Amino acid sequence: MRSTRTPASRRGRRTVLAATGLVAALALTATACNGSEDSASDKPDATSSQAAADGGKVKMSADLAGKLKEHGIDVDRWKDGGWKDWDKDKWLSDAKDFVNPVIEGLWKPERMQSADEADKTVTTKDASAGQGVSDPDPAPVRAQAEKTPYHRNAAPVGKVFFDSPDGPAVCSGTVVKDVNHPGKSNLVWTAGHCVHAGGNGGWYRNIVFVPAYNDLGKSEAELGNANQSEIAPYGNWWANWASTSNQWIQGGSETGGDGAAYDYAVLHVKPEQGAKSLEETVGAALDVDFSAPSAAEARKMGAWGYPAAPPYNGEKMFKCVDVPGRFSLSPSLPTMYRIGCDMTGGSSGGGWFRVLNGKSVLVSNTSIGPADNTWLAGPQLGRDAEALYQNMSKTYGGQ
Repeated sequence: MRSTRTPASRRGRRTVLAATGLVAALALTATACNGSEDSASDKPDATSSQAAADGGKVKMSADLAGKLKEHGIDVDRWKDGGWKDWDKDKWLSDAKDFVNPVIEGLWKPERMQSADEADKTVTTKDASAGQGVSDPDPAPVRAQAEKTPYHRNAAPVGKVFFDSPDGPAVCSGTVVKDVNHPGKSNLVWTAGHCVHAGGNGGWYRNIVFVPAYNDLGKSEAELGNANQSEIAPYGNWWANWASTSNQWIQGGSETGGDGAAYDYAVLHVKPEQGAKSLEETVGAALDVDFSAPSAAEARKMGAWGYPAAPPYNGEKMFKCVDVPGRFSLSPSLPTMYRIGCDMTGGSSGGGWFRVLNGKSVLVSNTSIGPADNTWLAGPQLGRDAEALYQNMSKTYGGQ
């Protein structure tokens, strides 16, 4: 929908998304660190780069430089803004064609704040196609603001920024564990439509993940004077590879389309500055539940994200908790989960969590919703999603 994004850190290891009782709500909680909340040892490291003009220093491996040349892309022109040239006939679309060189300083705070939601609003016609399979519309649930600072209450959640043909755009995302590289994950879960335009488009550009964005939950006005560590407390993390489902690449559309039930993606990221892994830097990551439980089995679910379309502005983190129902776009497609929630565009890609064996795990992500913003729907994560995740982990996880 809504786009509209082990070893302990020195701040102390967090027990992430520990639920304090499903009857109340899911909670992204952190165990208390030594010292007071304001102690220096509890503050996130400011690893983000200094701001530079658009077209700053480009960092890339020889392999990536070669790949750009293979596609007829001049590295120097790319650095100087050539990535803004969206020739639809040359829009890289195939799964193997993803390229995303690091441009230091491109995502300055003011550029982040200018990013628009990349919405995926399901139409009445789409919603009625699955009648007989979908459960009744859920009652609306008002999103609740997450407690600040986010790095203590929702450390794995952040924003995904990217460039689209219409300009800078934004989604939400979640740091997830890498089963093949325990304690050192560089994986981020988000929606497919936050990285790829679907059947009529290709890969977006300059994709970056910012965990715990706007850590103190400052207002839009206050952010004008905020320093870099408050806006991006753990720095900017560039996707050096992204994977989404073939179903989304081939069938995704402006309203979700046939790809909506497969609207998920995994990013492998690296820091713009620094050497530690994302999990080590943030101090938190979530397991992914690929069992695809039925809505009845799953009981309560919570969705977290940064809604950016009115009445929200994308600067603060919110959450909705509800009992999921079934939602279908077609009897021929897998059933999706649906919960009541008034989060708007920008919350797309944000993780959905449930409690499994006493731990909170990621079970879905925000994909689509209606024009009146009364509910959200997300894909079930089964064998196809697990295969995509495992391939990303085994192929890129150790990099």
